[in-house]
This record gives sequence, structure tokens and C-alpha cells, in this order.
Amino acid sequence: MKIAFIVDPLDKLKAYKDSSVAMMRAAQARGHSVFAIARDGLLVRDGEVHALASALDVSLDDACWYTAAASASQPLTAFDAVLMRQDPPFDAEYIAATWMLERAVAQGAKVFNDPRAIRDHSEKVSITEFPQFTPTTLVARDSTSIQAFIDEMGDAILKPLDGMGGTGIFRVRADDPNRNAILETLTDNGRRSIMAQRYLPQISEGDKRILLIAGQVMPYSLARIPMAGETRGNLAAGGKGVAMPLTAREREVAEALAPVLWQRGLLIVGLDMIGGHLTEINVTSPTCMVEIFQQTGCDIATRLIQALEQL
Repeated sequence: MKIAFIVDPLDKLKAYKDSSVAMMRAAQARGHSVFAIARDGLLVRDGEVHALASALDVSLDDACWYTAAASASQPLTAFDAVLMRQDPPFDAEYIAATWMLERAVAQGAKVFNDPRAIRDHSEKVSITEFPQFTPTTLVARDSTSIQAFIDEMGDAILKPLDGMGGTGIFRVRADDPNRNAILETLTDNGRRSIMAQRYLPQISEGDKRILLIAGQVMPYSLARIPMAGETRGNLAAGGKGVAMPLTAREREVAEALAPVLWQRGLLIVGLDMIGGHLTEINVTSPTCMVEIFQQTGCDIATRLIQALEQL
């Protein structure tokens, strides 16, 4: 097959831990041709969606992991699969990319995750569809509502709706002298909606990433365990990744969501859970495949490529 990956600039990817790189390596190892597309290389000419794509030769050398051929314009329908792996921020340009990719799907291209599903699933707000699995959660921008939530919970987590890697996340207690300033900053004085959730002390045991591939639940999570004195478990915020078998509760939640999300065209999904509670549903560029493979031998990147072959 010809498999194209829409990714951040290749020289910015950290090959030693990047899940997209792991997928590229798995694809090439199974005899497929690998191509890279930058998001700014997408274009629509007279209704047909094209992209500037570079053929790659990938290696296991993390210091020099790829050789790229000169880019050339190709219709997205020329590829057997196109994987949208662009990292957030989920801004106007990201939305524009999903519009173009949606047109490509209409023309017969196979794009994963489905661009409409990516656009329709806020990685934060989408959990509100499944309140039976979530901690007590509020989405609002009205200061009075958020302040009342903090008072009710006594201890809350506040986070922007468009962040990643733990950026902009605050733990706010009812007696926090900075709560007004934090709230004003996060909501831009009431002009931006945020998410507030009941603080879960089980974060000390890890913010667990559970991966779903084509509606199948992978057997291990990666628990992102916070540094001492830190609330956030995100690896980008210094958390330590420890692979663990799923608990019964984690499997229950994952098995309930997996077929629903796959039916919507979400091939690769990362569920975030703390203490058995669902906190986020990641659909843009879920990660943690490399860490799980290194610690358990469970090769999720190869399973993903096998799923594409079956499709």
C-alpha cells in the first residue's frame, strides 16, 4: 500500500518516542510505501484535493531516522490510506484542513481519523456524551458558574478546551487566594469557555492513556505519573510513563466507547482516565505507542498498520 502521514515538520518529530514515526517504521517493515505530507501542503484545485507529498525511507536510527525524496503534488485518492496526525492547536487552520480532507473523502480517499469526526469531537467536551464515566464536570465561561463549581467541589481542575500536553491546566482549591486571577486568565475575562472537573487524588497513581485501534481496546495503558509536587501527569509536563495492564474498570469504559467511536470513523483514539474516570477523548494525534511497546512488547503501531491492511 501507499500510506501517507499528515504530520508536523519531519525534523521536529522526536523519533525516539513519536507514535507517528513508529507507525511509519511499522508500515515500511510490512512492505508498504510511506509518504509525508505537511498540512500547508494540502490544496484543492478545481474541486480535486491534492497534497505535496514526499516519499520517505525510514530507519531505526533515531538521530537520522528518515530520508525524504523531493515533494510532488498528488491527489489524495492516489494513496491507499491517509493518516491525519497533525498535533493541535485545533485552530482555524486545523479546521480548514478537515474541510479539505472531507472533500477528499467524498472523492474516494480513505482518511483516518475521519476529518468530520475529528472536527466534531472536541477532545475535552466530547466526554460530556458519557457522563456515567466522567468525574463531575462543568463546561462554561461564566465566572459565577465556575466559582460556584469550585466552592461545591472544594478542589477542582481547570483547563482550556484547546490545550495539549498539560498546558494551561490549574488545580484550584476553594481557599486558593489566586482563584480569581486564574479564572480571569483562563476565561479571558469571560470570553472563552473552559472545563472544570472535580479534582481526582488518584492522579498520584497516574493519568492513564488507553489506546483504541479500529474499535479494539489495546491491553495496556500508559500511566503518566506526575513529578513530586506536580498535579499534571502529562509526559510533556515531566510525568513518568509506566505501562500497566488495564484494570477491570478501565476495560469496562474502553469497551463501551470503542465501538461507538470506531463507527464514527475514529481509527486511533486515546482515552485518558484517572482513578477509573474518563477525563478526555483524544482523536487528533494520540500517542504513547512507543513507551508501551518498549515496556511490554505490545506493538500497537504494527496493530494499526494491520488494521489498515484489513480495511
